[in-house]
Amino acid sequence: MSILTGGRNRQTHRAIAATFALSLACLVSGAQAEETPVQPPLSPAVSHDPWGALKHVHAGVLDVAYAEMGPADGPVVILLHGWPYDIHSYERVAPTLAARGYRVLVPYARGYGETQFLSASAMRNAEPAALAEDVIDFMDVLHIKRAVFGGFDWGARSADIVAALWPERVKALVAVSGYLIGSQESGNTPLPPKAELQWWYQYYFATERGRVGYDKNRSDFAKQIWQLASPKWNFDDATFERSAAALSNPDQVAITIHNYRWRLDLAQGEAKYAPLENRLAQLPTITVPTITLEGDANGAPHPQPEAYAKKFTGKYQFRLITGGIGHNLPEEAPQAFVQAVIDADHL
Repeated sequence: MSILTGGRNRQTHRAIAATFALSLACLVSGAQAEETPVQPPLSPAVSHDPWGALKHVHAGVLDVAYAEMGPADGPVVILLHGWPYDIHSYERVAPTLAARGYRVLVPYARGYGETQFLSASAMRNAEPAALAEDVIDFMDVLHIKRAVFGGFDWGARSADIVAALWPERVKALVAVSGYLIGSQESGNTPLPPKAELQWWYQYYFATERGRVGYDKNRSDFAKQIWQLASPKWNFDDATFERSAAALSNPDQVAITIHNYRWRLDLAQGEAKYAPLENRLAQLPTITVPTITLEGDANGAPHPQPEAYAKKFTGKYQFRLITGGIGHNLPEEAPQAFVQAVIDADHL
């Protein structure tokens, strides 16, 4: 695996503190600069659930289930998963960061795993602002003022939104596929046929047949998405089943269907989130130090890095992770993701 990078500043960044026992490559500027940072050793691959007992906290409208690793007084890293994945995407990333002194928190999003709504009558809303505000509520109840964020898929979008709307809460950001903030208006813009084809499941979910079909075939549906999104990743059954179990959450179908219908303006959100959605519709820039990542074999819909580079106005670097890396980048290339988190924290 190799890493191709591009950055803004024409200066060498200082190496991080020796306590990390790492020899990090300097961040080199230039549109197509190439480097191979020395990778931190990973925690060994797991054949069982690495998390142990999950913690729970009431935050906003949710009882949030989350995994925690590392020293309680360490700098905080929050890792956010996507769909149809779960916290196991970080099962090698989290312990490696924890071993380097970070306090690592990996929450289940609404509709996944053991996370539950506190009220049976609460709207099963999955609009982007709601998912992002869940993260702020989670930080508030744990008295976390600021954290380094990492995310992919839905998780990258939520991390982008937190960084854009609450930059004071974000020390640095690692976002797979870069800038994923959008709006219902942008979701109504037709794409070229080839691009539309990649969104087949979104249009399927727009129908009642799609809702029923997803409910009936959650596991098979998720495996199909995994295979399409990461065509060169030969995951085994045990790896898939560890994550697929999170989709048995009773709110999973409602949350997934609402999220994709909202994007097409086929479902509405809640009025309390409208001010945030209005701000997001302006496609705000992200000012916090950021490293964006992309796998060279990502089969899921994703923007090209040159299309979003100007949305990051602070210290910024893009890295292309080669070697057949697909959409679930933290699980497929955990070393590269760990390195990006450490490097972003020291940009």
